[in-house]
Amino acid sequence: MVAGKTGNGSLFEVSVVFAHPETVEDCHFLAAICPDCFKPAKNKQSVFTRMAVMKALNKIKEEDFLKQFPCPPNSPKAVCTVLEIECAHGAVFVAGCLTISFSGRYNKYSRNLPQTPWIIDGERKLESSVEELISDHLLAVFKAESFNFSSSGREDVDVRTLGNGRPFAIELVNPHRVHFTSQEIKELQQKINNSSNKIQVRDLQLVTREAIGHMKEGEEEKTKTYSALIWTDKAIQKTDIEFLNDIKDLKIDQKTPLRVLHRRPLAVRARVIHSMETQYVDEHHFRLRLKTQAGTYIKEFVHGDFGRTKPNIGSLMNVTADILELDVESVDVDWPPALDD
Repeated sequence: MVAGKTGNGSLFEVSVVFAHPETVEDCHFLAAICPDCFKPAKNKQSVFTRMAVMKALNKIKEEDFLKQFPCPPNSPKAVCTVLEIECAHGAVFVAGCLTISFSGRYNKYSRNLPQTPWIIDGERKLESSVEELISDHLLAVFKAESFNFSSSGREDVDVRTLGNGRPFAIELVNPHRVHFTSQEIKELQQKINNSSNKIQVRDLQLVTREAIGHMKEGEEEKTKTYSALIWTDKAIQKTDIEFLNDIKDLKIDQKTPLRVLHRRPLAVRARVIHSMETQYVDEHHFRLRLKTQAGTYIKEFVHGDFGRTKPNIGSLMNVTADILELDVESVDVDWPPALDD
């Protein structure tokens, strides 16, 4: 049994498995001469792979080979048969942004939509996700077997992503259609956007595997801007919050938040709040716009997480503070390239 594949760097691959009972034992003498060349592998049907046979042939002496096979060789009496033909295509990468609010970015507009499927103890908690609202259309159009979704950070289920959206990338595995015009990609983007009022995508485009690395480069050095509605237990006046506007590059220490401790290792991470801008609402509420180092836990910076984030808004103001609403206003990653509308 022999398996053959197309080569030459093509993304389209054809694998053909042949069988020829008359010569099925031909390679076995090589295993006795070079046992180290033939080692079983989980994903191989036979130890007699092309590479293993070539390695053994390079080691065997000519006179030893001629003892097994005459020159010229005898003509076979039967033709080989084809057992299996399999076609596959290399992965295709699609980038964009969500606007749950979305380009190769997405915007997320819902406060009841997770980025990825929300499943706890095998039970699905919400009917959809940003990932699915985008990928379902791509899988159908590209006729792919599966996909892998990644993004520049993630927002909580109750957090909106506004502005230019959050960069994302989807790897489509074994697509059966790969060639699309720029107009067809625009129409696909519009189809995604028309299908739901919970998200929008922009700058949808085909990218290479290598280009996806730019999305993650220097991720923690990037900045993000947020807008939060904050509640305080004590009555406040406008003058009580104005001092926050003057704080620049505030260094904070964040111990892994209790709410993510089940999936992230316990550690203390240093983060920077670059700037804050306040807007007084009433004696128990104000809005806070923050520009922070990527990777900062904003909710914990507001309420302190039982002292696990120091300092925090509560400690700075000497109040008990909590966050009622949070929006991501910008993710400052210059990727993917913006496209003309």
